[in-house]
Amino acid sequence: MNEIKYPTIVLFDMDGTTVRHINPRLLHLAEFLDDFTFNISQFFSRFRFRKARVTHGRRRIRPKLIVHRALHKIRRKSVEQIVEPCDGIYDVLDYLKGKNIPMGIVSNGLGKGYGHDILARFDMEKYFLGQVFVEDITRSKPNPEPLFLALEKMGLKPQAQDVVWYVGDRKKDILAALAAQQELPCTVEAFAYGLDASFTILEKSLSPDRIFYSLLDMELLLQELEAEKSAAVPA
Repeated sequence: MNEIKYPTIVLFDMDGTTVRHINPRLLHLAEFLDDFTFNISQFFSRFRFRKARVTHGRRRIRPKLIVHRALHKIRRKSVEQIVEPCDGIYDVLDYLKGKNIPMGIVSNGLGKGYGHDILARFDMEKYFLGQVFVEDITRSKPNPEPLFLALEKMGLKPQAQDVVWYVGDRKKDILAALAAQQELPCTVEAFAYGLDASFTILEKSLSPDRIFYSLLDMELLLQELEAEKSAAVPA
């Protein structure tokens, strides 16, 4: 517990973390396509004579979005018929907003016609200063570029004393946070929401305290760390 630091910045994944799919099969399909797109891009990157240089969110090559656009063109339902906010998400968001802790959303999914619609429909836009979707980046998670871009969009340049939390439900989320830690001057804390990311937390020998089985766990951890922080301040 003591190794986890109270955040100054919090970033969230979207699908499976901030909102959940009413039909789990669609979520599995979306995650499969995300992974497929990443693996294909990695394969073809081996044949590039010149690679785009990306430094903390600066982009030179736009990604191929055929697969993502196909998925969202097929669906004919409104976003509220496809996803719903995860239980407890508003409590966490309100807590962080009340503490003036800036937040961002980092997703491998498509923003236009999907991610931005979700944020608008569920009144979440007001919480996230930075919103990053697949069309905004050249390299998706587990590459840390989306996290860097979210911080850039939030107008933040983390310093050594900052603590960035990134919460996600997939292995690639945990790996992206760990990769970001290697390049940022601040502390980056990876947190798992759900089983898939939890396995990665354990594989990387990180504390089980970094695993949330509900967002209530996250809120309770934040409150506990805040109390410890307040107690450590001399009267």
